[in-house]
Amino acid sequence: MDRLFTQVEFGPHKVDVPQGGYYDRFRMNPNLDEVARDPAAGNIDFFRRIPKRLVESRVGPTWAPNFYYRSNNIQLLFLAPLARLRAILPEPLEPLRAFPGYGLVALTFFSYAVCDNDPYDEASIAVVIRRPGARGSHALELLNSMRRRSFFAHVLALPVTTEIARVRGVHGYQLPKWLAEINVNIGADVKATIAAPGGMPDLTLSAPLPALRNAVPQSHMGTTTMVNLVDGEWHQATVQTNTLSFAQRLFPRDVSLLRSGGPLSQLLDGLGASTIIRLDVVKDAQVVLNLPTPLKTFDRAGK
Repeated sequence: MDRLFTQVEFGPHKVDVPQGGYYDRFRMNPNLDEVARDPAAGNIDFFRRIPKRLVESRVGPTWAPNFYYRSNNIQLLFLAPLARLRAILPEPLEPLRAFPGYGLVALTFFSYAVCDNDPYDEASIAVVIRRPGARGSHALELLNSMRRRSFFAHVLALPVTTEIARVRGVHGYQLPKWLAEINVNIGADVKATIAAPGGMPDLTLSAPLPALRNAVPQSHMGTTTMVNLVDGEWHQATVQTNTLSFAQRLFPRDVSLLRSGGPLSQLLDGLGASTIIRLDVVKDAQVVLNLPTPLKTFDRAGK
C-alpha cells in the first residue's frame, strides 16, 4: 500500500514527509513518552538524558540534536595511499596515517529504521583524518582513537534515500548528499547496494554475517566527528553512537564488493581504496547527531 505524504516546511524549503510519521507529528521535538510506546523504537532510556534545544541553524531555528532510535550499519575500512588522500582533502585537513604510506577510507551503509526525520538509508565515503590541532605520533593518535572509539573524518559522499534527509544534510550541514536508491540488509548474510543516478548499479556489498556480540546499553559508546566547511568556515559535527549489537572482522577474506562504475565506485577507485582491513557490522545502535559548531582550532593555527 502506498504511504500518504504531507508537505512540511524546513526553513525556506518545502518537503514531502510521511503523513503521521515522526517528522509530521513531532517536528524534531518528540514526546519521548510517546516514542517509548512505539514497539519499533525499543528501549529509549539513553535519549532521556540528552536534552533537545531550539537552536539557530542555517535554515532557521531547529530542534537539536537529531535522535536515531533504531539503526544498523555495515562498514568496510580500506587502506588508501596517503598521496591520494592528501590530494583530495582540503587544507589544512591531514589524513591519519595507519601504515607507512597509507591512510584509512571508510565505506559505510546505514539504515535508520526509527528516527526523528523518518526512516531512510544512507551511504558514506569518508577519509579518517587527524584530530584538528593534533601533533606528534600518528600511531599513538590512531591507538588512542581505537581505544576510545573516537574518530575524526571528512565526508566525501553521503547519498540518502529521502528528500527530508537530503535537504537537512545539504542545507543544515552542507554535506555532499544526493538522492539514491540504497538497500541495507543484515540477516544470515550482510548485503548492501547503492544505485547510480539513472538506476544502474554502483556498489554491491555482500559478506557472511560474523558472530554478533550484545553490549550492555551505554557500555560500547563511540564518537565520530565530521569536519567540513560550512559557508566557507570550518565546522565540526559530532555523532554519538550507543552500540547494542555488533560484530567485527579484521582482514576479512570473504567480503565481496562489486564496483560498477557509478559515482561511489569512481570515488573509491580514485582514492586507491583496495585492501579491506576491517569489516564492522552493527545490528542495533542508537545514534545522536549534533548540529555543526564552529571549529576554531584552524583559526588559531593560522595566526
